[in-house]
Amino acid sequence: MVIEFDKEYLSELYFNGRTSDKKHRFQPQVIQKYKRVVDTLESVDRVEDLFRYNSLNYEVLSGKEAGIESVRVDSKYRVEFKSRIVSDETIVTICRILELSNHYK
Repeated sequence: MVIEFDKEYLSELYFNGRTSDKKHRFQPQVIQKYKRVVDTLESVDRVEDLFRYNSLNYEVLSGKEAGIESVRVDSKYRVEFKSRIVSDETIVTICRILELSNHYK
């Protein structure tokens, strides 16, 4: 999949391992797992390939977050994203990462 970051801090966390925004500070273990999840999203060709990674717990959210998909970073955090298929000669799924959220807040 092609990865796009919806918010600047998500890109900074992935590429720099930290963010300049004081609001979005995470423990180093969470950042490391976040990078691993983004790498996994980038390595698959389509969303259906995420089903074989049981630890990611891929799901499509419902209710007020309908249309948003998520995968687990760990037991406390998840990456929320939207994906779409662009049909040209080849099928490309573009994954826009929306949020690294604390699932229990």
